Amino acid sequence: MRKAVWFLCVLLSTFSLVFAADFPTKPITYVICFDPGGESDITARIQQPYLEKILGVPIVITYKPGGGGATGWSELVNRATPDGYSIYGTNLPHTILQPIQGGVPYKTEQIENIYFFQTTPCTLVVPIDSPIKNFDDFLKMAKGKKSVLIGGSGQPTANSFATLRLAKVAGLNLTYIPFTGTGTAVPALLGGNVDALMTYTTVSVQYKDKLRTIAVATEQRVPFLPDVPTFRELGYDVVEKAFRGVAVPPGTPSEIKRILEAAFAEVNKNPEVRSKMEELGFVLEDYNEAQAKELVAKLIPYYKELWDETQKMGK
Repeated sequence: MRKAVWFLCVLLSTFSLVFAADFPTKPITYVICFDPGGESDITARIQQPYLEKILGVPIVITYKPGGGGATGWSELVNRATPDGYSIYGTNLPHTILQPIQGGVPYKTEQIENIYFFQTTPCTLVVPIDSPIKNFDDFLKMAKGKKSVLIGGSGQPTANSFATLRLAKVAGLNLTYIPFTGTGTAVPALLGGNVDALMTYTTVSVQYKDKLRTIAVATEQRVPFLPDVPTFRELGYDVVEKAFRGVAVPPGTPSEIKRILEAAFAEVNKNPEVRSKMEELGFVLEDYNEAQAKELVAKLIPYYKELWDETQKMGK
């Protein structure tokens, strides 16, 4: 019996190695869990041709928006085939906060991130033609209204937590309005459906002719927005950002994960990719699978504390 079990294990291991040696042999589907036009989509579009060159197969980008990313991540965990031919863009703190909040059919630990490749700090923006010229103007406007509508990407997310944090430390009545991604949030702001956006540095850079950035949620000013003060400079302790990476379905063979992990690492080191990303306001990061797992484990208690604080604020 033991020999049979041993033989089966060897057979499965050998099959996995052979399978990985031939990987990939057909197109890989790169699923973005938000609407087209947002940061996750832009990132994937930049990566696409370089991944195709490295892996030697087409990279087909598709979209599975809904629930602030939860629809796609639920599919990743519960229905996607673990063969390496379906990879999913992932976001922090989304995949930590959603299970903490409840109501999603996946757990944070089930998301097998193989790489985190960039971050985007939160920014507070208004339309370029708004009478609000700076953060002081925003405070005056906010204190003169019963409620200020602040749009953002998803909930709970870095955008929603930055908004709630600002409301608390500045003593403002801010109502957060979640959109399925920045691709829908920006038109809502320009159309007058919200008063401002808590968005990302990428939006501040890409829409600089249409939007005015009045504060950034970083420890120090970012080099591509040198004239924009941090919330901390302004006297408000608001620091928040989103991480973006890629994950595979649970059970994907480790040999295949190493191939994909190496491909994303190589893409992230490409000077052309780095230049394109930085020009758009992304901050490049490099977390392999092991490092990504450590990062998530570190951030879980941090966001749990923020969520508990948010719940108390709502009572």
